[in-house]
Amino acid sequence: MVVTRFAPSPTGFLHIGGARTALFNWLYARHCGGQFLLRIEDTDRQRSTDEAVDAIFAGMKWLGLDWDGDAISQFDRKDRHVEVAHQLLDSGNAYRCYCTPEELTEMREAALKEGRPSLYNGRWRDRDPSEAPAGVDPVIRLKAPKDGETIINDLIQGDVSVGHDQIDDMVLLRSDGTPTYMLAVVVDDHDMAITHVIRGDDHLTNTFRQIQIYKAMDWDIPEMAHMPLLHGDDGKKLSKRHGALGVEAYRDMGFLPEAVNNYLLRLGWSHGDDEIISRDQAIEWFDVADVGRGAARFDLDKLTNLNGHYIRECDNVRLTELVLGHLRADPEVALSDEAEPRLLNGMTELKDRAKNILELSDNAKIYAIERPLPFDQKALKLLDEMGLGVVEMMRSKLANLPDWTKETVEQAARSAATERDLGFGKIAQPLRAALCGTTVSPGIFDVLYVLGRDESLARLQDALEMDRRSE
Repeated sequence: MVVTRFAPSPTGFLHIGGARTALFNWLYARHCGGQFLLRIEDTDRQRSTDEAVDAIFAGMKWLGLDWDGDAISQFDRKDRHVEVAHQLLDSGNAYRCYCTPEELTEMREAALKEGRPSLYNGRWRDRDPSEAPAGVDPVIRLKAPKDGETIINDLIQGDVSVGHDQIDDMVLLRSDGTPTYMLAVVVDDHDMAITHVIRGDDHLTNTFRQIQIYKAMDWDIPEMAHMPLLHGDDGKKLSKRHGALGVEAYRDMGFLPEAVNNYLLRLGWSHGDDEIISRDQAIEWFDVADVGRGAARFDLDKLTNLNGHYIRECDNVRLTELVLGHLRADPEVALSDEAEPRLLNGMTELKDRAKNILELSDNAKIYAIERPLPFDQKALKLLDEMGLGVVEMMRSKLANLPDWTKETVEQAARSAATERDLGFGKIAQPLRAALCGTTVSPGIFDVLYVLGRDESLARLQDALEMDRRSE
């Protein structure tokens, strides 16, 4: 059975690049009918925080990337990591190194002067522990192979090799007895029965070193897949100025999780010319072997356009709930008791005009707020003496309509334009200003229909009675 994992460090938010790694692991596990596990690599106790762990959980849940079983804390498994280090020591595959920090510094400086890699030179590899200096707490190092090379048959990168002269005897346990990241990752992946390690290609060097632990323990080595990191639209390493934010930032900017998932999926992976890919299709089609070797470019504008598509396709009930959530969080917005049904009735037209939930919420505010409306400066300019005359006439006509439909309110407005010998805009513009408090809205007949007779007439009356002394 295929078992993948996502193993973030809880030192901050769930980065958008990490979200793509999680998505690819999740999709491959689901595609293969396997398991997707979550491990929190919290061994760096100074930088790891509970808030960051919560942010990772929240980001994963928002994206819909559910994991199997409980999330695992790497720190909680430190005794197991120490146990494996001592097994390697007992089997002769590791040794105690008593080099002082000063000696290690001298090694590095000498290597740099001679133009050699600054690798540990194996000084204590074959020495008798009886020669150990007093007062020095040793580290435990792995005995790495000296001859030959290690070849990785990477599922994305293909065959990649490194000579063993480039791999030194890495530290497994520090002098204070705590395990290193390199040891902990291998032990955890083995104990969790991980079959496929899918991660960024910045880990490729680590993989060559970690494989030596697998071999020393005589453990099965997982399949490896190292995918290129994301770049910005200018081809440079992704940074905050390109949009390299936490997942929660995209949620707060009004993106839908399905849009973010679809966009991340297409960064480095494709299925023909398909751009819009549902979750079911993604699970059916995704194979890690199809991930490209070239760095994908993150483009916020493309994500925004894709988000607009998903908003247009989204269920009106869900959009109404999202919009109400944003409006309720705004202390300057007072919602009408009829906000929810009006938003639901007007959502079909509203969502065609928005590319994110914030924009949708701003446009939808005209249906949700309670009377009397605030008027922006552009609306007030339209509500001059002539504009208010139009409003008064239209209120009278609309009040006498036997039925309230889009067709009847349109007929009333167009007949008024004919009677006054005015262009239709001269009727619609002050009407919109009075009904919405702004000059931008969905079609004016849609607005009248969604607001309904009582609310529409009340708003028109408010406009006629508003106090303009504060202008």
